[in-house]
Amino acid sequence: MTHFKVKTSKKRIMTTLLIFVTLLVITYIGFTNLYPNFGGTFTKQQKAIYEQSAQFSDGKFRNTEAVPKELSFTETLKLGYAFFTTEVPNGRPIKNLTVKKLDSTHVANYNKEARMIWFGHSSFLLQLENKNILLDPMFSKVAAPHPLLGANRFNEDFPIAIEKLPQIDAVIFSHDHYDHLDYETIQKIKSKTGHFFVPLGVGTHLEAWGVPSNKITELDWWQEATLENLTFVCTPAQHFSGRKFNTGQSTLWSSWVIQSKTDNIFFSGDSGYANHFKEIGAKYGPFDLALMECGQYNEMWSDIHMMPEETAQAGLDVQAKKIMAIHWAGFKLALHDWTDPIERVKAKASELNLKVITPKIGEEIIVKDTINNYTNWWKNI
Repeated sequence: MTHFKVKTSKKRIMTTLLIFVTLLVITYIGFTNLYPNFGGTFTKQQKAIYEQSAQFSDGKFRNTEAVPKELSFTETLKLGYAFFTTEVPNGRPIKNLTVKKLDSTHVANYNKEARMIWFGHSSFLLQLENKNILLDPMFSKVAAPHPLLGANRFNEDFPIAIEKLPQIDAVIFSHDHYDHLDYETIQKIKSKTGHFFVPLGVGTHLEAWGVPSNKITELDWWQEATLENLTFVCTPAQHFSGRKFNTGQSTLWSSWVIQSKTDNIFFSGDSGYANHFKEIGAKYGPFDLALMECGQYNEMWSDIHMMPEETAQAGLDVQAKKIMAIHWAGFKLALHDWTDPIERVKAKASELNLKVITPKIGEEIIVKDTINNYTNWWKNI
C-alpha cells in the first residue's frame, strides 16, 4: 500500500511539472508571437539572399572565428544565475546621471563642422554635411523586450526630447540586441527618418514594425552604400544576434565606417577583440574619431565583448587619432563597477599614447577637435 502511494505521489509530481513546463512553453510562444518588441523573422526568399553571404551557413550568421561558444542549457542557467545573484557594490550610479540639455532649434539649424551628441550607451546623433544621422538609437528606459525584464537606464533625461529631434536623414544600426535596436524608439522616429542602413537581416525587424522596405538598405560586411556625398561601409565585428531564444544568429552584426569628403569616423558596434580591427584600419583608416565598445564585459564572454585594455589596443589597430569609450554609462548588463570601463581604458590608452575623449551625455563632440576640456565627470557620482 505504501509503495502504491509513493508511485502515485511521484506520478502527480511529474504530471504537475509537465503541465507547468507546457504552460511556460505556451506562454513563451504566445508572448513572442503576439508582442511586437521581438521583431520579425526572415522569409525563405530572404534566406536565399543571405545564403550568398560568406558569413551565413546552416541557417545562421557566423563569425570568422568559431565564437561565441554554443552554451548548453545548464551553462545558460548557470550564467543567468550568476548575473542575477552576484552583488556588484558600484554596479550603477547612486543617482540618475545628469545630462547637458540642447536647444532643439539649435540642433535643427546646425550647419557647421562635423559633430556628435552622445545619448548614453551606444546612441549618438551625428551631424555632418548638413545631414542628421542616428547611430544605434535606443531611447527606452529598459534594454529588454518588456519593462519588467530589466533595470532602468542610468540617465532618465536625454539631451533633447526624442519628439523634438529634427528630420533624420539616416539611421545606422550595428545589430539587433535590445540595448541597440528598440521597438518603441523605431515607432517614435520612423516617420521622420529618410533611410535605414543595417546589417543583413536586421531589416526584417524594421519591416515588422512598419518601416517600408524601400527605406531600408541591408549590407553585408565590406559592402558600401552612399547617401549623396556620404559613404557608409558595413564592416566586420565579432559578436552575435537574436531577440528571442529560437532566433539566435538570424541577423548579421557589424561595425561601421562613416565618411564624408573631410571626415572619417569609425563606429565599432559590439565586438570581441580580433583581427578585423587591423583590417579595417588598413583599408579605411586613419580615423578622426573611433567610437569603441567598452562596457558590459566579463572574462566569461570576452570573445564577444572587449575588455577595456583590448578596447584601447583596438583603437590603435583601426588607426584612430582619438577614441571615445561607448557601451557604458547607460545600462547595467554585466558584473563590473559602472566606472570600471572608462578608468581602465584611459589607463591603457595612456600607456599606448592614444588619446581618449570623455564627454558627458549631451556634450558637443567636434569630430576633428584636437583640443578639448572634457572632465572626469563620472568621479564622485
